[in-house]
Amino acid sequence: MLSRQFVREHPDAVRETLEKRGMDEEVDLDALLEVDEEWRTLKSRGDDLRHERNEVSQRIGELKREGDEEAAQEAIDRSQALKEDLDAVEARADELEAELEAGLLELPQILDDSVPPGAGEEDNVQVRREGFEDLRALPETVVPHYELGERLQLIDEARAAKVTGGGFYFLKGDGARLEHALVQFMLDLHREQGYVDVFPPIPINSASMTGTGQLPKFAEDAYKLEGEDLWLCPTAEVPVTNMYADEILLTDDLPLKHQAYTPNFRREAGEHGTETRGIVRVHQFNKVELVNFVEPETSYERFDALLDEAEETLRRLGLPYRVLDICAGDIGDKQSKQTDLEVWAPADDMDDGPEEGGRWLEVSSVSNFEDYQARRAGLRYRPERHESAEYLHTLNASGLALPRVMVAVLEYYQNDDGTVTVPEALRPYLGGQERIEGHDPVGESALGAGEED
Repeated sequence: MLSRQFVREHPDAVRETLEKRGMDEEVDLDALLEVDEEWRTLKSRGDDLRHERNEVSQRIGELKREGDEEAAQEAIDRSQALKEDLDAVEARADELEAELEAGLLELPQILDDSVPPGAGEEDNVQVRREGFEDLRALPETVVPHYELGERLQLIDEARAAKVTGGGFYFLKGDGARLEHALVQFMLDLHREQGYVDVFPPIPINSASMTGTGQLPKFAEDAYKLEGEDLWLCPTAEVPVTNMYADEILLTDDLPLKHQAYTPNFRREAGEHGTETRGIVRVHQFNKVELVNFVEPETSYERFDALLDEAEETLRRLGLPYRVLDICAGDIGDKQSKQTDLEVWAPADDMDDGPEEGGRWLEVSSVSNFEDYQARRAGLRYRPERHESAEYLHTLNASGLALPRVMVAVLEYYQNDDGTVTVPEALRPYLGGQERIEGHDPVGESALGAGEED
């Protein structure tokens, strides 16, 4: 969150960010500033009343010692009136304090100057494309992952809908093994890059969801456990960032780099009838998350390094992808800067695909939050042991989101005979297996016509 002092002293900078983000009509900054002004006036008034009451209380004792009972009673009456006034002032100040805190939680992060202008995703800026100079030979018609997954018995959406509902899926046989291989490959790669593994709890309390900015704005997109102050993890960013909430780290601890594999749960997947087939938009998915805690002066240097660390996953998998700088109208509320990685899935000929056909699938958002999350979660560090603690900067990226990587592997490494070549980087995790040929279906529903009897 933005500090009160920053909002108070730099309202024009806040207004500029709101305008760039297209949020100037949904956030009433003037009203918030009025609340802050009234709160400060009341705090000052409370201090004056408290000071006067202390003086009167001291005078009461003096008057009683002097034997002036009449004057002492007048002072007692005055002290009581001051107490009543002070109680009323403090009660109103507490109301304004809560209102002010709620308003500050709604304000977005100040944008970095490098963020491109724009109203929405159509204005995001393609920085570069990688891997298209030497594409592998693809079948004349690439079968979409959901058809291929069903044909090879790798993905089963129908049975998942029976067990749980729409937006979930089973992975079976080599599909499940491919998922496990991707997870272990990513974890091993990021260990090479200096990441320390964390395996966090999946239920997360509201304080942690607020600390990283998922609450209050995105409550409807998250899964809440009924009767508990717990939410199912929407991203490992939440538990891993909040590991150090309300703690003070040392300069020697930084940069602190954690990676975490978790299942993630989000309600918004497949909404409004979009992406109802396949595993591009689902309610539960696996992801390896990269979380960084750094000193403020190094955060943009670390941002560039984090982007490269996430890209390395795609490079080693040999998947074509592109890098996008996210514009002001599409960037997340918490981010000061965001760069996305989108992998190429060649099966569907979409309007937003490259000239080779297919479409782009976001697999990672590399984000710098500066001190926005740190202020909410109380994440600080001490530059030197004798110096005051300061807020550190947090960054994160997916390294990567697995379902869409799975989609890209099944489509890009598809062969003319309907099999899938295993990327070389994954073969050691599949016992040296070079090709996925699929499995026979099971159950009476798999019997051909005339075989049921």
